[in-house]
Amino acid sequence: MGLRALASLALAAVVALPGTPAAAADPQAILHLLDYVGVDYAEAVAGGRVKNEDEYKEMLEFTAQAAAQLKALPPNPRQAALVAAGESLAGLVTAKADAAAVADAGAKLRWALIEAYGVRVAPQRTPDLAAGARLYAQHCATCHGAQGHGDGPAAKGLEPAPSDFHDAARMVQRSAYGLYNTITLGVAGTAMRAFKELSEGERWGLAFFVANLPGSLEARARGGALWGSGEAKSAFPDLGSVAALSADEVRARDGEQAVLVHAYLRAHPAALAAGKPAPLELAAARIRESVAAYRGGDRAGAQQLAVQAYLEGFELVEAGLQNVDADLVRETERQMMALRTLIRSGAPIEQVDDQAVRVEALLERARAALSSDSLSPRTVFASALLILLREGLEALLVVAAIIAFLVKAGRRDALPYVHMGWIGAIVLGLLTWAAATELIAISGTNRELLEGITALVASAMLVYVGYWLHSKSSARAWQGFIKERVGAALADRTLWAMTLVAFLAVYREMFETVLFCQALWVQAGDAGRGAFLGGAGAAVAALAAIGWGISRYSVRLPLAPFFAATSILLCTLAVVLAGKGVAALQEAGAIPVDLVDIPAVPWLGIFPTWQTLGAQAMVAAAIVVGFLLTRRLNGGPA
Repeated sequence: MGLRALASLALAAVVALPGTPAAAADPQAILHLLDYVGVDYAEAVAGGRVKNEDEYKEMLEFTAQAAAQLKALPPNPRQAALVAAGESLAGLVTAKADAAAVADAGAKLRWALIEAYGVRVAPQRTPDLAAGARLYAQHCATCHGAQGHGDGPAAKGLEPAPSDFHDAARMVQRSAYGLYNTITLGVAGTAMRAFKELSEGERWGLAFFVANLPGSLEARARGGALWGSGEAKSAFPDLGSVAALSADEVRARDGEQAVLVHAYLRAHPAALAAGKPAPLELAAARIRESVAAYRGGDRAGAQQLAVQAYLEGFELVEAGLQNVDADLVRETERQMMALRTLIRSGAPIEQVDDQAVRVEALLERARAALSSDSLSPRTVFASALLILLREGLEALLVVAAIIAFLVKAGRRDALPYVHMGWIGAIVLGLLTWAAATELIAISGTNRELLEGITALVASAMLVYVGYWLHSKSSARAWQGFIKERVGAALADRTLWAMTLVAFLAVYREMFETVLFCQALWVQAGDAGRGAFLGGAGAAVAALAAIGWGISRYSVRLPLAPFFAATSILLCTLAVVLAGKGVAALQEAGAIPVDLVDIPAVPWLGIFPTWQTLGAQAMVAAAIVVGFLLTRRLNGGPA
């Protein structure tokens, strides 16, 4: 047996060592074995005869190890079928079957394994090929050569020789995911080591760069023209279909033109990101992936995918759908939450399957509802108007109440601090959104975590400011405050608390406002852009009018009613934000969800879960206790 076969056997042994159950149950390692079988079998056998004895022994060992490792995977309803397919593949190799038959059987087994165990075969974000090129020059060119021909300065004497990435017969059988697996796992006993010190994104960028080495610029240009004309859109709905398919698989499934498009997308994956699936399509895809992951025993991955289905899919169309079918919005939200609850609780797969079917049916209803009314200028106008009013009104009420208080107290010198707070929030919110869109790809989960934490902090600060205002609501307390503070600025603690409240109240709304408006802008299309701008302009005008009214007329109110109303308003908003903050953390999967059979009233922060209601009850209780203590200290009746 040659050194190449010994190295390959060492690779197989990595996933079969006794006492290493984690490796023995790793679907990724099995896919790595199957990928090598698919690529190398043709070099071992031709026409029913062995061409290369070492290669053939390697194929026998790889398929035997793959079959054994399939038996060692976590229990799964499809595991028996996978084991049978693995044994069938090993039998084909033993019988020296035709290379095409082995490749076909191996490909079917790979995809069945990926589906059954929910294996993620796509990068989480668009690969950076420029970074991949730099990593190739740094880590790979020494052996594989500057151009990838396997002729680097360190290649001499290596056995087996480094791969020639321009070997068309082999490369058309390699997917970017297969290359990523090799970079991640390496080939034990050879110079091809594992590069686990590189981040996942760096390994994907390197894999995509290597996958493009054998292609021609002319072929990619033709593929780009086909993609631009709409060719093969259904063949490549997402980055996973580009990463996981080899050129041979694309050819067999979709034809030669699809191969050209595939080559173009592997070289320009950002083109696919620009045409990413519509939110409802993304939601449905994530639901199916979630069920597959759950069936494969990956409960945490299933939960994350189910959360993404809502945050990065359905939530983006809620505003538009609300004006078409509000009942459908509420029911879909409730059923998606129920699915996440089943996954979190470890429910039987049959229940999760049934619930997923229920959710997908609702998503289909939403798609039909939007497709029939999505281009209506009236719907686009109303949606833009309501999005900005809904997201902006809370922030406006908080900021306007604080400004009105300062004016009434004669502390106009403190207004710049408050203006600094809300203006800074708008600027930082826009910068955060730009960074999330262009640079760091903040996920829906992280967005909800940020919104949830910000809402809870803002709730606590509103309770403090509301309590402080209430403590000055009696004539005696106000006169004492004025006497103490005449000619002096407000206490630093209170001043900065008001500034922070203004900042938080505005900043927490920025993500959702921009995100929802961006989604609605896309849904509106060219015909609806005017209606969108009209609705947004009307909302801004309405908010400006409300702010002006509060600022103008609140100053004329008698002292006690003004302070009482302002403190009650801020504390009410604190209760609302407490509910919204917990709900956002639940949507991000950070807090458990226990449903209550009551209707949701989102604008009041009321959601049908024990956790949100409990948080609101605690904040309300703290406010009541604080107000009673304040009245007693001010000499009023308790």
